[in-house]
Amino acid sequence: MGIPVKLPIFEGPLDLLLHLIESNKIDIYDIPIVIITDQYMEYIRAMETRDLNTMSEFLVMAATLLEIKAKMLLPAEVDEEGEEIDPRAELVERLLEYKMYKYMACELKDRQSLAAKVLYKEATIPEEVASYIEPVDLEELVGDLTLQKLNEIFKSILRRQEDKIDPVRSKFGDIEKEEVSLEEKMSSVEAYLTGHKRFSFRNLLEREAKKSKLHVIVTFLAVLELMKVGKVTVQQEETFGEILIEARENVSGKN
Repeated sequence: MGIPVKLPIFEGPLDLLLHLIESNKIDIYDIPIVIITDQYMEYIRAMETRDLNTMSEFLVMAATLLEIKAKMLLPAEVDEEGEEIDPRAELVERLLEYKMYKYMACELKDRQSLAAKVLYKEATIPEEVASYIEPVDLEELVGDLTLQKLNEIFKSILRRQEDKIDPVRSKFGDIEKEEVSLEEKMSSVEAYLTGHKRFSFRNLLEREAKKSKLHVIVTFLAVLELMKVGKVTVQQEETFGEILIEARENVSGKN
């Protein structure tokens, strides 16, 4: 009476082939088909199953391996470009595809296990705390900056804009009034603040001057309004130096 041997269970013939390749430490792109076929057939002979569907899958692969083994013994075929056709190429492609899906299945299983450990807790901040707005000290925001200095920069930008006007061509055609609201310009400046936490007031006005004089005026008013509500601070490090606008961190991202 023979000694009973418990065989490992594989999900299919490709799973068995991958196991044989990895256990023999074989390069999947250069499979020794004779060795793998012999080991595969040895496993088939040792299988004890009455499931015809499962058994048929392994037998089909066995026939495929035997066909490849036979082709390897014959003279190599060549394609239209004169290169040799490897009878193992299709099998290698199927194995690589199966290995990729198997790896992805393991990754998804691990992520599912990690997702089960994620817990969600709703916000429990009291309403009075969430709605609290820090009082704004206008003197601290403005510092040593005066409206006279702001006005000088404003006028210099306007003069530069006027110098760009062609005295002849500017009189051609009809000039229509462009509607620019203060609210829209404040939103535009706030949007600019998200990517530029600190920037030059002069550069901001020069950017708006490319559009029109009205955009410069409304932008100037928008900056003053944002200073008033405490969303930006304005600093000047030295006399006649650059005036810098900076977003306040405690109100950044709030409308």
